[in-house]
Formats: sequence, C-alpha cells, structure tokens
Amino acid sequence: MNKYISIIVVAVVLAVGWYASEQFANQRAIEGTTNVPLVVSETTAIERPEHNELLEQAIEQQLHNVPVHGRGIVEKILPDDNHGSRHQRFIIRIESGYTLLVAHNIDLAPKIEALQKGHNIEFAGEYVWNKKGGVIHWTHHDPKGRRQGGWLKYQGQLYQ
Repeated sequence: MNKYISIIVVAVVLAVGWYASEQFANQRAIEGTTNVPLVVSETTAIERPEHNELLEQAIEQQLHNVPVHGRGIVEKILPDDNHGSRHQRFIIRIESGYTLLVAHNIDLAPKIEALQKGHNIEFAGEYVWNKKGGVIHWTHHDPKGRRQGGWLKYQGQLYQ
C-alpha cells in the first residue's frame, strides 16, 4: 500500500512541476502584453481576418488565454527573445487602435525574416491581457497535438 501511495505522490509532484514550468514559460513570453484566445479553424480565420471583435472584447474585459484571430499593422519590430524558447517579437495595431505584442515561437515555427513596419499581418493564436494591451502567442502548431494550433500570415505566406 505504501508503495502505491509513493508512486501517486511522485506522479502528482511531477505533474505539478511540469504544469508550473509550462505556465512560467508562457507567462515570461506574455509579460507586458494582452492575450485573448479564440478557437477557430485555420480556414475560417484566414477567410475572416477582419473580425477582431472577439479580440477587442477580450481586451476590454481583461481576459486571458482566449483563442483569437484577426489582422493588424506591424507598428514596431522588437529584438527576438532568446531566453528559453526563442520568440520573434513585434507590436501590431488593430483597427480599433489597440496595440498588442505578438510573441511568435521561432523554435516551433519559422521566423518571418522579411517582416517590415507598416505592413499588414493576419494571425490566429491565444490572447493574454496585460496593462500594455496584451500578448498574442501560440501563433504556431502544437507539437504535442493537444490544442488547436495558431499561425501568422504575412505577404501571402503562412507561418505555423
């Protein structure tokens, strides 16, 4: 009986440790940004990128982990975050005027090498609110296949 309890305790400790490390990595990528998730199919998001309504609601309601899709204009290109999982970072402005940080995991998806300020970009990912507006992350496939993947579409090229 004690053997089974020990196994259960070890399993719980490992599960909690794994979950905490995943949350820490996601939070580090999200700090200073807003994020609202929206689960949609890739086709739907590509065909209807102008629909930022759910994203705007998530921003206004200060929501976290909301699947979203939409379109914005690249406002500023930031240095890549090379600590832990590497992320390409840039600021977009959506039609309503909100600005958001996009944290695109370049260990899981290709980097947009030709990204330029002032250009349109479409996205599907997860939104997380913060005081600066929020973060869009999960703009890549899920390598473990546990959730809907996201993507970025820039100049006709899909990055996922």
